Amino acid sequence: MRRASPRNPERSETVTQLEPRYSREEFARRGQDIYDRTIRQHVTADDEGKFVAIDIEIGTYEIHSDDYTATERLLARQSDAQIWLLRVGQRTAYCVRHSHTI
Repeated sequence: MRRASPRNPERSETVTQLEPRYSREEFARRGQDIYDRTIRQHVTADDEGKFVAIDIEIGTYEIHSDDYTATERLLARQSDAQIWLLRVGQRTAYCVRHSHTI
């Protein structure tokens, strides 16, 4: 699949799309378990609100304020990573808001 590069919209890049090997429930369970057991103890107040990209198969992770950077760094280390993304100190990585306008 080809898409515009987020860094340079005039350039396109090839994107390898990984197929999930687990159900949504299993992804969430594994990701949260790894975070609770091994990562949470290493995060600091400075990490509040940052994204944590976790490979749910081997437990490697990256933390960054930008979700794209966190996932790309993890994929650079583990190209076939099954990534669970969360945000330090938040219940979810993203919040979708619906606004009513009249």
